[in-house]
Amino acid sequence: MKNRIPFLVIGIVCLFALIGLVSSVVSNPVGFMQNILSLVVIGLLIWFIVRRFSKASPERKEQKAFVKAAKRSKKRQQHTKGKILPKQGAQVKTATFKGKKRSASSAHLTVIEGKKSKKKNRATF
Repeated sequence: MKNRIPFLVIGIVCLFALIGLVSSVVSNPVGFMQNILSLVVIGLLIWFIVRRFSKASPERKEQKAFVKAAKRSKKRQQHTKGKILPKQGAQVKTATFKGKKRSASSAHLTVIEGKKSKKKNRATF
């Protein structure tokens, strides 16, 4: 019984809003579209102002740092790959050599931010 009263009030308010919306569209459709357009423009303007002048969150700074480091490492990878060009003699040697393949090291990865001052207690392992 307690939940029934707010449900009825919300239902009546929504019904009146729907009736007003339909009557506005029927009586003056151009004015209705102007109202909707002005609401959208004002909402976008407020959203842009809030987003523009709000302080940058740490997540955005970390994301920018990550993108910057990724671009730098990608550029470094392409630069080192461009320097090492296989020669004709080197192809013959690699074809005859049947040893273990070394796994590529992950030297291109860059640590952006972290807890560098925190030391792990190795005695607990």
